[in-house]
Amino acid sequence: MPNQDITSYLKEPRLVARKFLARPQHEGVGAVVRRSIGRFELKNFDPFLVLDEFSVTAPAGFPDHPHRGFETVTYMLQGSITHEDFEGRKGTIEAGDLQWMTAGRGIVHSEMPAAQGTQKGLQLWINLSSKHKMIEPRYQEMLSKDIAETMVDGIKVRVIAGEALGIKSPIYTRTPTMYLDFSLKPGAHLQQLIPKSWNAFVYILEGEGVFGNQKSQPVTSHHILLLGSGDGLEAWNKSSKVLRFILVGGEPLGEPVVQFGPFVMNTQEEIDQTIDDFENYTNGFEKARHWRSETSLSLDY
Repeated sequence: MPNQDITSYLKEPRLVARKFLARPQHEGVGAVVRRSIGRFELKNFDPFLVLDEFSVTAPAGFPDHPHRGFETVTYMLQGSITHEDFEGRKGTIEAGDLQWMTAGRGIVHSEMPAAQGTQKGLQLWINLSSKHKMIEPRYQEMLSKDIAETMVDGIKVRVIAGEALGIKSPIYTRTPTMYLDFSLKPGAHLQQLIPKSWNAFVYILEGEGVFGNQKSQPVTSHHILLLGSGDGLEAWNKSSKVLRFILVGGEPLGEPVVQFGPFVMNTQEEIDQTIDDFENYTNGFEKARHWRSETSLSLDY
């Protein structure tokens, strides 16, 4: 039997609506990120708030800082990062590992290099709806070996969230989300369904590919492609090297977004209250009063 359950035949492939090159900028303490969503040309892409491709070498990093009102998804590409938070959680995520953190009503944490050399990865911020912004924080973590992975017709996929090529991720997405890491061998052709009502984008990690329309120009690494309407993505690798990219889609929330740095709420009043809560160690930030990460103490940030 042909792979009809694996290759999805699209009726209306999504075309590329906008394209940006993610340029390096400084974040944290001495870290460099290529930010594609969350910059002046693209403030957000509902429900997504930020996409960073980060590169960090000790002692640089992301020392103690707060979050409220959204989720952060960290996917390591190279090296390792140690995560600590004010609840006493501590762990290291290595190449290929995933951490899906729901900040909810409040988290204070640090993310610092755990190895020599340069640590690289992706961090995606996903907004939470107004009814979920003040939920209790939670973590979902997966080791690289536990992430669902398959290969069909020259296409490898790692399913971080959602489903593709007949396999599914166990990650629970409070804001419905798909997050797929594709590698296409030379000559491979992908067709991947995306729910019609969702916003979706591609971010290219390695190589070059043709997206949406077979006659369009190839796009190279560090570009983000915002996809237009349709029922899925078509992609081709017409080059002689492997093409690797992430495809991310999510159900738009359609709610007002008011952001102040690491706090994302629906109104200015809620932002003012969040700043007050953080400064006074209340309403979810109580444990921040006496907490500093071990890394911050050792490096004296």
